[in-house]
Amino acid sequence: MLVSADQVLIGPAGETVPDGAVLVRGSTIVAVGPRSEVEPLAPESARRLSFPGGTLLPGLIDAHVHLCFDGGPEPVASLQNQGDDELLGAMRERALCLLDAGVTTARDLGDRNGLALRLAAEIAEGSARGPRIVSASAPITPPGGHCWFLGGEASGADEIRRQVRRNAAAGARVIKVMVSGGGLTPGGPRPWETQFSTAELEVVVEVARAAGLPVAAHAHGTEGIIAAVNAGVDTIEHCTWMSEDGTIKVRDDVLTTIIDRGIRVCPTVSPHWRMLPQLFGAERAEAMIAGIRYMAEAGVRLIAGTDAGVQRSGFDGLVSSLGFYDHLGLSADRVIAMATAEAADALGLGGHTGRLAPGYSADLLVVDGDPLDDLGRLGDVRTVVAAGRHHHPAQS
Repeated sequence: MLVSADQVLIGPAGETVPDGAVLVRGSTIVAVGPRSEVEPLAPESARRLSFPGGTLLPGLIDAHVHLCFDGGPEPVASLQNQGDDELLGAMRERALCLLDAGVTTARDLGDRNGLALRLAAEIAEGSARGPRIVSASAPITPPGGHCWFLGGEASGADEIRRQVRRNAAAGARVIKVMVSGGGLTPGGPRPWETQFSTAELEVVVEVARAAGLPVAAHAHGTEGIIAAVNAGVDTIEHCTWMSEDGTIKVRDDVLTTIIDRGIRVCPTVSPHWRMLPQLFGAERAEAMIAGIRYMAEAGVRLIAGTDAGVQRSGFDGLVSSLGFYDHLGLSADRVIAMATAEAADALGLGGHTGRLAPGYSADLLVVDGDPLDDLGRLGDVRTVVAAGRHHHPAQS
């Protein structure tokens, strides 16, 4: 397959090739460069896809989704009212929605009964359509803790070890731990409340490392963020810096450690981020926005994620979510990198996807216009290639 466009965005720093092309063989990129150099390498039998006026770039990565939730007003109730077969069918539809939006890799950070693992296998073998899924399976949480209903409850070091090993044996590619409470669990711990000690989190990290898996830590509260950083997690999800009194204030000493250790932060900005003042009040919303701005300006390696599936967060919202960082004043190339190369690195896939280079997976996105000039152009999807499989989005 030969895919060409007016420009090809090949790297995380906005490097472009005008009138470029990518040659794909099977599921792998074999050549990238000017069309005049790449096209002669394509056999006569190769399928040719040309997109005048378009930009070809790596497929997008949503680093935080929950395919088991429906994005409606009561996602937990909806989940609990569905059996596994019905739920898996709905998850297939949500995966297709991600693919339609140009997402070729999604990290699923919590589902029920290993359904995301089943869906990941279906997509990999070609019996279902969707992005590559990096699944955490059931998130580790204390009894009655945040998202306890997903099946990952564990109390004390021994149970934590067993649950991490159980997830790893099932095929999880990341371990998710609920360090703090959250707003999704009815009657559960509050978002600023810490659920695990640093010592317990060190057990999670130790056992995950032994299995070759990274650790993603759900942490809204400042004390939970500190515990996660001290335990050595790989990514911090949300990282809201909440205190019990309702204030939001970034801790500079902790931020320095996050930067020095290369811990990635996924702020999980909702596609409907402009509603934050209505949901939390103007003062608190501005404090939340200011915290993300402060982390970005300090040099934290941010990655893009939407928390798709929770309230007000659908599976077609990544580009809208990225608009938040444009609003903060981040450059378009940095924002695109957050949803491609940086996210791939954070997911342990930096040598496999997130860039257009020979030997990488053929995960491609073609959009109309130039997203380096107008980030919103990422939503003007013309075609998608995921692991070498061509997909024409329904809305195109």
